[in-house]
Amino acid sequence: MAIPSAKRVLDAAVEAARWAPSVHNTQPWTFSVSEETISLRADPDRKLRVSDTTGREVLISCGAALFTMRTVLRHEGFEPVVRVLPDPDRPSLLATLRPGAGIQPDESTAVLAGEIRHRRTHRAGFADVPVPDRLIDRLSAAALSEGAKLTPVRAPEAVDVLAALTQAAQGVQAQDRRFSLEVIRWARPPGSSRTDGVPADGYPRAAAPTEPRFPQRDYAWRHDWGYDADPRGAAAVGVVALLTTPGDGRQDWIAAGQALQHVLLRASAYGVSAAFHTQALEMGLLREFMRQGLCSGEHPQMLMRLGVTFDEKGSVRRPLSEVVW
Repeated sequence: MAIPSAKRVLDAAVEAARWAPSVHNTQPWTFSVSEETISLRADPDRKLRVSDTTGREVLISCGAALFTMRTVLRHEGFEPVVRVLPDPDRPSLLATLRPGAGIQPDESTAVLAGEIRHRRTHRAGFADVPVPDRLIDRLSAAALSEGAKLTPVRAPEAVDVLAALTQAAQGVQAQDRRFSLEVIRWARPPGSSRTDGVPADGYPRAAAPTEPRFPQRDYAWRHDWGYDADPRGAAAVGVVALLTTPGDGRQDWIAAGQALQHVLLRASAYGVSAAFHTQALEMGLLREFMRQGLCSGEHPQMLMRLGVTFDEKGSVRRPLSEVVW
Protein backbone atom coordinates (compact mmCIF):
# COMPACT_ATOMS: atom_id res chain seq x y z
CA MET A 1 0.00 0.00 0.00
CA ALA A 2 1.36 3.39 -1.02
CA ILE A 3 2.14 5.80 1.80
CA PRO A 4 0.31 9.12 1.26
CA SER A 5 2.42 12.24 1.10
CA ALA A 6 2.59 14.40 4.21
CA LYS A 7 1.18 17.39 2.30
CA ARG A 8 -1.86 15.48 1.12
CA VAL A 9 -2.50 14.18 4.64
CA LEU A 10 -2.22 17.64 6.20
CA ASP A 11 -4.49 19.12 3.54
CA ALA A 12 -7.05 16.39 4.26
CA ALA A 13 -6.83 17.08 7.99
CA VAL A 14 -7.50 20.80 7.57
CA GLU A 15 -10.34 20.13 5.13
CA ALA A 16 -11.97 17.82 7.68
CA ALA A 17 -11.40 20.19 10.62
CA ARG A 18 -13.79 22.70 9.06
CA TRP A 19 -16.64 20.31 9.90
CA ALA A 20 -16.04 20.31 13.63
CA PRO A 21 -18.87 21.68 15.80
CA SER A 22 -18.62 25.21 17.18
CA VAL A 23 -20.85 27.47 19.25
CA HIS A 24 -23.45 29.08 16.91
CA ASN A 25 -21.37 27.60 14.07
CA THR A 26 -18.98 30.52 14.47
CA GLN A 27 -16.07 28.36 13.24
CA PRO A 28 -13.60 30.36 15.39
CA TRP A 29 -10.39 28.88 13.98
CA THR A 30 -7.66 29.39 11.44
CA PHE A 31 -5.00 26.98 10.19
CA SER A 32 -1.58 27.32 8.64
CA VAL A 33 0.52 24.55 7.13
CA SER A 34 4.29 24.79 6.91
CA GLU A 35 7.17 22.32 7.11
CA GLU A 36 4.77 19.39 7.47
CA THR A 37 3.12 20.96 10.54
CA ILE A 38 -0.38 22.35 11.03
CA SER A 39 -0.76 25.30 13.38
CA LEU A 40 -4.22 25.76 14.88
CA ARG A 41 -5.12 29.27 16.04
CA ALA A 42 -8.17 30.86 17.60
CA ASP A 43 -9.84 33.59 15.55
CA PRO A 44 -10.53 36.47 17.99
CA ASP A 45 -12.95 38.14 15.56
CA ARG A 46 -15.32 35.19 15.97
CA LYS A 47 -15.38 35.14 19.74
CA LEU A 48 -18.74 35.75 21.44
CA ARG A 49 -17.84 38.86 23.40
CA VAL A 50 -20.99 38.88 25.53
CA SER A 51 -21.62 35.21 26.32
CA ASP A 52 -18.02 33.93 26.12
CA THR A 53 -15.94 36.59 27.81
CA THR A 54 -13.22 34.13 28.87
CA GLY A 55 -12.94 32.44 25.47
CA ARG A 56 -13.91 29.09 26.93
CA GLU A 57 -16.34 28.22 24.15
CA VAL A 58 -13.83 29.30 21.49
CA LEU A 59 -11.27 26.86 22.86
CA ILE A 60 -13.80 24.04 23.17
CA SER A 61 -14.70 24.58 19.51
CA CYS A 62 -11.04 24.61 18.48
CA GLY A 63 -10.41 21.49 20.57
CA ALA A 64 -13.09 19.74 18.52
CA ALA A 65 -11.27 20.77 15.35
CA LEU A 66 -7.99 19.44 16.80
CA PHE A 67 -9.50 16.02 17.53
CA THR A 68 -10.87 15.93 13.99
CA MET A 69 -7.39 16.48 12.56
CA ARG A 70 -5.89 13.84 14.84
CA THR A 71 -8.50 11.38 13.59
CA VAL A 72 -7.70 12.10 9.95
CA LEU A 73 -3.95 11.63 10.49
CA ARG A 74 -4.55 8.26 12.14
CA HIS A 75 -6.95 7.26 9.39
CA GLU A 76 -4.29 8.12 6.82
CA GLY A 77 -1.74 5.93 8.59
CA PHE A 78 0.23 8.35 10.79
CA GLU A 79 0.44 8.73 14.56
CA PRO A 80 -0.31 12.42 15.21
CA VAL A 81 2.31 14.36 17.16
CA VAL A 82 0.48 17.13 19.00
CA ARG A 83 1.66 20.02 21.14
CA VAL A 84 -1.09 21.90 22.96
CA LEU A 85 -0.45 25.57 23.85
CA PRO A 86 3.16 25.28 22.68
CA ASP A 87 4.15 28.95 23.04
CA PRO A 88 3.09 31.07 26.05
CA ASP A 89 4.07 34.21 24.13
CA ARG A 90 1.53 33.40 21.39
CA PRO A 91 -1.75 32.73 23.24
CA SER A 92 -3.77 32.45 20.04
CA LEU A 93 -1.61 29.49 18.92
CA LEU A 94 -3.58 26.65 20.47
CA ALA A 95 -1.81 23.60 19.06
CA THR A 96 0.58 22.25 16.47
CA LEU A 97 0.08 18.92 14.76
CA ARG A 98 2.32 16.87 12.50
CA PRO A 99 2.39 13.30 11.19
CA GLY A 100 4.63 11.02 13.22
CA ALA A 101 5.42 7.34 12.88
CA GLY A 102 3.50 5.23 10.42
CA ILE A 103 0.68 3.13 11.89
CA GLN A 104 -1.97 0.73 10.68
CA PRO A 105 -5.32 2.51 11.10
CA ASP A 106 -7.82 0.45 13.04
CA GLU A 107 -11.53 -0.03 12.44
CA SER A 108 -12.49 2.36 15.25
CA THR A 109 -10.54 5.19 13.63
CA ALA A 110 -12.14 4.46 10.27
CA VAL A 111 -15.59 4.68 11.86
CA LEU A 112 -14.82 8.04 13.45
CA ALA A 113 -13.35 9.44 10.24
CA GLY A 114 -16.43 8.35 8.32
CA GLU A 115 -18.69 10.45 10.56
CA ILE A 116 -16.85 13.77 10.30
CA ARG A 117 -19.00 15.08 7.45
CA HIS A 118 -22.18 13.29 8.58
CA ARG A 119 -22.41 14.50 12.19
CA ARG A 120 -25.05 17.16 12.76
CA THR A 121 -26.23 19.24 15.72
CA HIS A 122 -29.91 18.80 16.56
CA ARG A 123 -32.09 21.64 17.85
CA ALA A 124 -35.37 20.01 18.87
CA GLY A 125 -36.78 16.98 20.67
CA PHE A 126 -35.80 13.43 19.82
CA ALA A 127 -37.75 10.44 18.61
CA ASP A 128 -39.00 8.09 21.28
CA VAL A 129 -36.15 5.65 20.64
CA PRO A 130 -33.96 4.65 23.61
CA VAL A 131 -30.20 5.18 23.58
CA PRO A 132 -28.64 1.91 24.84
CA ASP A 133 -26.73 2.05 28.11
CA ARG A 134 -23.89 0.16 26.43
CA LEU A 135 -23.46 3.03 23.96
CA ILE A 136 -23.49 5.62 26.75
CA ASP A 137 -20.72 3.62 28.43
CA ARG A 138 -18.70 3.74 25.20
CA LEU A 139 -19.23 7.47 24.90
CA SER A 140 -18.12 7.95 28.50
CA ALA A 141 -14.97 5.95 27.79
CA ALA A 142 -14.32 8.09 24.71
CA ALA A 143 -14.50 11.28 26.77
CA LEU A 144 -12.28 9.81 29.47
CA SER A 145 -9.61 8.96 26.91
CA GLU A 146 -9.35 12.69 26.13
CA GLY A 147 -9.10 13.85 29.74
CA ALA A 148 -12.74 14.72 30.35
CA LYS A 149 -15.74 13.03 31.94
CA LEU A 150 -19.13 12.42 30.34
CA THR A 151 -21.79 11.71 32.95
CA PRO A 152 -25.35 10.71 32.01
CA VAL A 153 -27.85 12.38 34.32
CA ARG A 154 -30.21 9.59 35.32
CA ALA A 155 -32.09 11.01 38.31
CA PRO A 156 -35.32 12.71 37.16
CA GLU A 157 -34.88 15.35 39.87
CA ALA A 158 -31.44 16.30 38.51
CA VAL A 159 -32.80 16.45 34.96
CA ASP A 160 -35.54 18.77 36.21
CA VAL A 161 -32.93 21.02 37.83
CA LEU A 162 -30.86 21.24 34.63
CA ALA A 163 -33.97 22.00 32.58
CA ALA A 164 -34.96 24.73 35.07
CA LEU A 165 -31.46 26.25 34.97
CA THR A 166 -31.56 26.25 31.17
CA GLN A 167 -34.97 27.90 31.20
CA ALA A 168 -33.80 30.53 33.69
CA ALA A 169 -30.66 31.34 31.70
CA GLN A 170 -32.58 31.48 28.43
CA GLY A 171 -35.13 33.81 30.02
CA VAL A 172 -32.48 36.17 31.34
CA GLN A 173 -30.53 36.20 28.08
CA ALA A 174 -33.68 36.80 26.05
CA GLN A 175 -34.30 39.96 28.06
CA ASP A 176 -30.72 41.18 27.62
CA ARG A 177 -30.34 43.10 24.38
CA ARG A 178 -26.62 42.34 24.22
CA PHE A 179 -27.20 38.57 24.33
CA SER A 180 -30.02 38.81 21.80
CA LEU A 181 -27.99 40.84 19.32
CA GLU A 182 -25.08 38.41 19.62
CA VAL A 183 -27.30 35.43 18.79
CA ILE A 184 -28.90 37.35 15.92
CA ARG A 185 -25.46 38.06 14.49
CA TRP A 186 -24.98 34.34 13.92
CA ALA A 187 -28.49 33.58 12.67
CA ARG A 188 -28.87 33.31 8.89
CA PRO A 189 -32.13 34.17 7.08
CA PRO A 190 -33.61 31.80 4.49
CA GLY A 191 -31.64 31.84 1.26
CA SER A 192 -28.54 33.37 2.85
CA SER A 193 -25.29 32.68 1.04
CA ARG A 194 -23.22 33.00 4.22
CA THR A 195 -21.14 29.95 5.08
CA ASP A 196 -21.12 30.37 8.85
CA GLY A 197 -23.71 30.77 11.57
CA VAL A 198 -26.94 28.83 11.98
CA PRO A 199 -29.01 28.58 8.77
CA ALA A 200 -32.79 28.93 8.88
CA ASP A 201 -33.21 25.26 7.95
CA GLY A 202 -31.08 24.22 10.92
CA TYR A 203 -33.89 24.43 13.51
CA PRO A 204 -37.67 23.99 13.56
CA ARG A 205 -39.99 26.97 13.40
CA ALA A 206 -42.12 25.50 16.18
CA ALA A 207 -40.73 22.41 17.87
CA ALA A 208 -42.79 20.14 20.08
CA PRO A 209 -41.74 21.00 23.67
CA THR A 210 -39.87 18.36 25.63
CA GLU A 211 -40.88 17.45 29.15
CA PRO A 212 -39.12 18.80 31.09
CA ARG A 213 -38.55 21.68 28.72
CA PHE A 214 -35.03 22.36 27.49
CA PRO A 215 -35.38 25.60 25.52
CA GLN A 216 -33.35 26.23 22.39
CA ARG A 217 -31.78 29.50 21.32
CA ASP A 218 -34.14 31.91 19.63
CA TYR A 219 -32.28 32.19 16.34
CA ALA A 220 -35.39 33.39 14.49
CA TRP A 221 -35.95 36.33 16.90
CA ARG A 222 -39.30 37.75 15.77
CA HIS A 223 -38.93 36.32 12.26
CA ASP A 224 -40.85 33.42 10.76
CA TRP A 225 -37.68 31.41 10.17
CA GLY A 226 -36.96 27.71 10.65
CA TYR A 227 -38.13 24.57 8.93
CA ASP A 228 -41.66 23.24 9.19
CA ALA A 229 -41.98 20.58 11.86
CA ASP A 230 -44.99 18.74 13.16
CA PRO A 231 -45.63 20.35 16.59
CA ARG A 232 -46.98 16.96 17.71
CA GLY A 233 -43.79 15.28 16.53
CA ALA A 234 -40.62 14.11 18.25
CA ALA A 235 -40.47 15.53 21.76
CA ALA A 236 -38.42 13.05 23.78
CA VAL A 237 -35.69 14.57 25.94
CA GLY A 238 -33.23 11.76 25.24
CA VAL A 239 -30.29 11.16 27.58
CA VAL A 240 -29.18 14.30 29.39
CA ALA A 241 -25.41 14.35 29.89
CA LEU A 242 -22.78 16.64 31.37
CA LEU A 243 -19.23 16.92 30.05
CA THR A 244 -16.84 18.02 32.81
CA THR A 245 -13.13 18.48 33.44
CA PRO A 246 -11.19 18.47 36.72
CA GLY A 247 -9.64 21.87 35.96
CA ASP A 248 -10.91 24.99 34.25
CA GLY A 249 -7.97 26.47 32.37
CA ARG A 250 -7.25 26.85 28.67
CA GLN A 251 -5.75 23.36 28.40
CA ASP A 252 -8.85 21.90 30.05
CA TRP A 253 -11.12 23.68 27.58
CA ILE A 254 -9.17 22.31 24.62
CA ALA A 255 -9.32 18.84 26.18
CA ALA A 256 -13.08 19.25 26.62
CA GLY A 257 -13.41 20.09 22.94
CA GLN A 258 -11.43 17.02 21.91
CA ALA A 259 -13.54 14.85 24.21
CA LEU A 260 -16.72 16.41 22.85
CA GLN A 261 -15.85 15.65 19.25
CA HIS A 262 -14.77 12.10 20.12
CA VAL A 263 -18.15 11.58 21.80
CA LEU A 264 -20.12 13.15 18.94
CA LEU A 265 -18.43 11.16 16.19
CA ARG A 266 -18.80 7.91 18.14
CA ALA A 267 -22.47 8.67 18.80
CA SER A 268 -23.10 9.59 15.17
CA ALA A 269 -21.80 6.21 14.07
CA TYR A 270 -24.69 4.65 15.98
CA GLY A 271 -27.31 7.08 14.68
CA VAL A 272 -27.32 9.23 17.81
CA SER A 273 -27.23 13.04 17.65
CA ALA A 274 -26.67 15.73 20.26
CA ALA A 275 -28.62 18.86 21.19
CA PHE A 276 -26.61 21.42 23.14
CA HIS A 277 -27.83 23.69 25.94
CA THR A 278 -25.03 26.02 26.98
CA GLN A 279 -27.12 28.97 28.20
CA ALA A 280 -26.58 28.29 31.91
CA LEU A 281 -22.87 27.63 31.34
CA GLU A 282 -22.53 31.17 29.97
CA MET A 283 -23.65 32.67 33.28
CA GLY A 284 -21.02 32.46 36.00
CA LEU A 285 -23.31 32.03 38.99
CA LEU A 286 -25.36 29.27 37.36
CA ARG A 287 -22.27 27.46 36.13
CA GLU A 288 -20.76 27.53 39.61
CA PHE A 289 -24.03 26.25 41.07
CA MET A 290 -23.89 23.33 38.61
CA ARG A 291 -20.27 22.64 39.51
CA GLN A 292 -20.96 22.43 43.23
CA GLY A 293 -24.43 20.92 43.20
CA LEU A 294 -24.45 18.58 40.21
CA CYS A 295 -20.88 17.94 39.04
CA SER A 296 -19.15 16.78 42.24
CA GLY A 297 -16.83 19.76 42.11
CA GLU A 298 -15.74 19.21 38.51
CA HIS A 299 -16.14 22.05 36.02
CA PRO A 300 -19.08 21.72 33.61
CA GLN A 301 -18.02 22.40 30.03
CA MET A 302 -21.04 21.17 28.08
CA LEU A 303 -24.65 20.24 28.75
CA MET A 304 -26.25 18.12 26.06
CA ARG A 305 -29.08 15.76 25.24
CA LEU A 306 -28.34 12.62 23.25
CA GLY A 307 -31.00 10.91 21.18
CA VAL A 308 -32.23 9.67 17.83
CA THR A 309 -33.67 11.98 15.19
CA PHE A 310 -34.89 11.28 11.70
CA ASP A 311 -34.62 14.90 10.56
CA GLU A 312 -32.14 15.33 7.73
CA LYS A 313 -30.46 18.72 8.08
CA GLY A 314 -27.80 20.40 6.03
CA SER A 315 -24.90 22.43 7.31
CA VAL A 316 -22.61 25.17 6.08
CA ARG A 317 -18.87 25.68 6.45
CA ARG A 318 -16.49 28.38 5.35
CA PRO A 319 -14.28 27.54 2.36
CA LEU A 320 -10.64 26.69 2.91
CA SER A 321 -9.62 30.05 1.47
CA GLU A 322 -11.14 31.75 4.52
CA VAL A 323 -9.63 29.55 7.23
CA VAL A 324 -6.14 28.70 5.94
CA TRP A 325 -3.47 31.36 6.29
